[in-house]
Amino acid sequence: MAEAVLIDLFGLKLNSQKNCHQTLLKILNAVRYHHGAKAKFFCIMCCSNISCDHDNCELETGNGLSALLREFEIVSNPSMAASLYTIKQKVDERNLSCIKVIVPVHRKTLMKAFIDQLFTDVYNFEFEDLQMTLKGGLLKQSTEVNIITSQELEAIQNEIETYLRSLPALKGELTIITSPLIPDTFIHGFTTRTGGISYIPTLSSFNLFSSSKRRDPKAVVQENLRRLGKAAGFNVNKFYQIKTDHANDVWIMGRKEPESYDGITTNQKGVTIAALGADCIPIVFADPVKKACGVAHSGWRGTMLGVAMATVNAMRAEYGCSLEDIIVVLGPSVGPCCFTLPRESAKAFHNLDPGCVRLLDSPNPYVDIRKATRILLERGGILPQNIQDQNQDLNLCTSCHPDKYFSHVRDGPNFGTQIGFISVRE
Repeated sequence: MAEAVLIDLFGLKLNSQKNCHQTLLKILNAVRYHHGAKAKFFCIMCCSNISCDHDNCELETGNGLSALLREFEIVSNPSMAASLYTIKQKVDERNLSCIKVIVPVHRKTLMKAFIDQLFTDVYNFEFEDLQMTLKGGLLKQSTEVNIITSQELEAIQNEIETYLRSLPALKGELTIITSPLIPDTFIHGFTTRTGGISYIPTLSSFNLFSSSKRRDPKAVVQENLRRLGKAAGFNVNKFYQIKTDHANDVWIMGRKEPESYDGITTNQKGVTIAALGADCIPIVFADPVKKACGVAHSGWRGTMLGVAMATVNAMRAEYGCSLEDIIVVLGPSVGPCCFTLPRESAKAFHNLDPGCVRLLDSPNPYVDIRKATRILLERGGILPQNIQDQNQDLNLCTSCHPDKYFSHVRDGPNFGTQIGFISVRE
């Protein structure tokens, strides 16, 4: 059953001005009759006015119409992208997912194309022919268009991109945290949660990962990434991020890409690689001598599986890097103040070093994945002075600082994502 009902009156054509108000009344009354008991949100999407064959008839006029319209939210904008994005915000404010779209048959395919770009699989859409809602034939008959051409799809994407670029940044300025250990040979940094356009509370505002299980569509994440690339100075068309499996596989760029991996290495100039993080550690690696770099995503499983040293060893094997030349910077992650594991899992960290665990005898001891990562790197031969895991910003606990970082521990499954990134300058 629909939780929200959207009526598409974009470019509505009526047989005569006389029928305008009667038709609108009939549409709205039918919607209220069929959906009023269950739906929590009713919305009309239209241009600045509804076009008749003869004269323009304003939406807000007509006997009885104004009173009925007060039960509907009206989104009036000549841009489809702006209208649907505004409606998405209203739906998300109410945490609704099941949406009935009542749309003229000739606009159904177009509407679906916009929805595919602006919504994710979190939402369930049903479509109903506006003509069937009326059942009286007052609207002009039209033929359904079943195919969107590549040119039309490109135009839709361009309209959406143009609109999203116009939106102001939320929660403050875009911030990139860098390490003094990594020289200017590289572009690198770690993002925070400020300066993007993601508006959903747990994703706001600089979320950099889109998932079918979250409400942030790829178009929004891509706009956040575009802003990051512009600020940092890298080409977003040559941007690659880890396909996380919480293991220790590493993709050496230039070789066949695995289905999943938690590390990437490259020596290609101008190619930016990135590791995701939202409690797990995004790690950046740089070798200024061989001009090679890497990234790794290190959660507690990846830490114990040795993903950090697996990335180091890939750089050594592929590019001839020396252990003493490799610099490693640990990005923001959950701290031992907030991260716990079941006792059996925590024992592995205690066996590595007792200092990695607090309250081992409790059912859920506290675990320090940052300390464990440093220990494994040092044991693997990375020089202690070439490891940066302490920084006034980078070592802040992601769970303890909701103003600065995203956190799965804190926010649950609808968490946002920050990244660590690096590239060799062209």
